[in-house]
Amino acid sequence: MRTAIQSVERTCLTSRPAAEAYLGGVCFKLGPPQLIGAELEWLTAQPPDYLRPGLVSLAAALGPHTPRTIDPTSPAQPLPGGSAVTVEPGGQIELSSAPCRSARELCDYLAADHAVLAGLLSSKSILMASEAADGRRPAQRLLQSPRYSAMESRFARIGPFGKLMMCNTAATQISVDAGADAAAVEERWRLLYTIGPALVAAFACSTRLFGIPDGQWASQRMRTWLELDAPRTAGTPRSADYAAWVLDAPLLSVYNDGEDWAPPDDATFGDWVDGALGEMVGQPTSADLDYHLTTLFPPVRAAGHLEVRYLDAQPGDLWRVPIAAIDALLSGPGVMAEALGAALPTADRWRDAAEFGLGDLDLRSAATALLSLAASYAPDPEFVRLLDAAAERCCRGLAPGEEY
Repeated sequence: MRTAIQSVERTCLTSRPAAEAYLGGVCFKLGPPQLIGAELEWLTAQPPDYLRPGLVSLAAALGPHTPRTIDPTSPAQPLPGGSAVTVEPGGQIELSSAPCRSARELCDYLAADHAVLAGLLSSKSILMASEAADGRRPAQRLLQSPRYSAMESRFARIGPFGKLMMCNTAATQISVDAGADAAAVEERWRLLYTIGPALVAAFACSTRLFGIPDGQWASQRMRTWLELDAPRTAGTPRSADYAAWVLDAPLLSVYNDGEDWAPPDDATFGDWVDGALGEMVGQPTSADLDYHLTTLFPPVRAAGHLEVRYLDAQPGDLWRVPIAAIDALLSGPGVMAEALGAALPTADRWRDAAEFGLGDLDLRSAATALLSLAASYAPDPEFVRLLDAAAERCCRGLAPGEEY
């Protein structure tokens, strides 16, 4: 969902309580849940050799929709349905929707913008591949900003999965309003975390990743997140603990006007608040904390709204299914209670979900139950049909697209 955390003023943060209080205000915007949004990602390639398109080619194809990460002078106009176009480090293309009033409206706008985007890219012989992980090409970073240089440097010290995540994976991300009050936020947050492993298994469709043995994991995309930087990606199952987790997460980069944004090794934002980075860096501001929030990648991320970040990109137009599922499962207290009960036996089994997917019978059972439940609460006949079909697919242990 195309929104961003921004501070109105650059307030200096001189203590952890001040930083936690600030986070409480910007991470969870309270109000009756009304809006839903999504970010859809695709790998890009140029035939006949499946080469990565260069940034010049992408900018030529996108024209006035080119993101400013490629051309700082671009107007970065949204597509007709309101979606912004962004480009990820490895050349993956992303549609980031405007907030919508219903899942039906969201899917219609995204489908229209996808058609426009595909047409723009095809004019320069660039294909959009509906694959959650790239098993054909080595990881190659196209975006050379200091942010991504610092990111790659940190991840490289941990292992190969960081650069693979940056350059060779694509996801379906869904955003929903946080909730009417703190108690509602906690209920919605807990549910999104609890159903996560079952939904990872339900929508896992990335068994191939370049340089990694084939067929060992159901979601190699999710595996990259589990392997690359646990203090940055694990998150917390309670919204009440999110602010403390943010401050204890290591800095990825320190925004400045130079080319080197690398922070001291293993320094956290809390360390910075406590003055551990020294006088040269100075005390952090609210803008620095806003930036730090964008460098954290938990399964559910708070950005005013709640971002569900644990789902593979789906084949074809099947991205509609997880959107419909999340929307239905959060649609009221009754369905939320049922969904929580169905998912509790597999809560926290993130690694098993990514490795075994629907091959694990408990995860298969939970996934089937959740999608059947979503079908029974979905308000749209097309979504009912799609969710029923997905539940049947899960019951049979098939990955998305395998039933066709």
